[in-house]
Amino acid sequence: MKLLKHHLATVAAIVAIGLVGFMAGAASAAQPTPWQMGMQPAATTVMEDIRWFNDFTLVIMTGVTILVAGLLLFVIFRFRKKANPTPSRTSHNTTIEVVWTVVPILILVMISVPSFRLLFKQLDIPEYEMTIKATGYQWYWGYEYADEGMEDVAFDALMIQNDERPEIMAEKGLTDAELPRLLATDYNVVVPVDTTVRVQVTAADVIHSFAVPAFGIKIDAVPYRLNETWFRADNTGMFYGQCSELCGRDHAFMPIAVQVVTKEQYAAWAEAAKTDVDDANTLLAKMIADEKKVASR
Repeated sequence: MKLLKHHLATVAAIVAIGLVGFMAGAASAAQPTPWQMGMQPAATTVMEDIRWFNDFTLVIMTGVTILVAGLLLFVIFRFRKKANPTPSRTSHNTTIEVVWTVVPILILVMISVPSFRLLFKQLDIPEYEMTIKATGYQWYWGYEYADEGMEDVAFDALMIQNDERPEIMAEKGLTDAELPRLLATDYNVVVPVDTTVRVQVTAADVIHSFAVPAFGIKIDAVPYRLNETWFRADNTGMFYGQCSELCGRDHAFMPIAVQVVTKEQYAAWAEAAKTDVDDANTLLAKMIADEKKVASR
């Protein structure tokens, strides 16, 4: 009994830590957090549907697990040798056979309907307002803005190394959370909020995978092939992802950083980026800093 109480206390402590981690993760919409148990908060309607579908299937799985466990316990105690010395000779039960055939079919239908709806929503690209091409390299991402007037805006985004982070944080006055280890890049993909963005994904060498959890997007980057996905961010902020394909030695070090800004900020950034992306990023940082100062007054 003491051993059982000890195990129960341990389990309760783990659950409590997990809940704290989940709440901490819910406070950040951009990146994973220590002890996070659930998915990142949704930044698009697609991710909202993914989170709902995950919870929906979890409820069904939990119900099935409890039912099966209950039936097993019932059979173990009800039909054990001591309680049932003379076993039943019944070989068929039509009602039971119909139930255990029909019920799983109904459960699968319940799961399939929202599943197909979600798949269609992910794969059916709506009318988009801008296009960005993402190319996977060993081991970083390259981006090109494909819209009219933005054809010359292109850059490679490399992960900021650990030994570079202290200097950059000191120079720009950033915190660890604002320049996350293994996720921050030297150049961010800049897009406006409430704008449907088509992302064309390919690779120059081996198969990579373009994934941003908060947007609910994940698609393979295959050499000589152009795949497409889309997102529409509902709020501004920094959103991080990573290559999700085992693509080689530095697979774990090719993050994706997407900066969602207001439409006014994006318009100013885009105009400046046509001439110089570095100057555009400096301008954008100043606009965001000024906005924060005004908001803090």
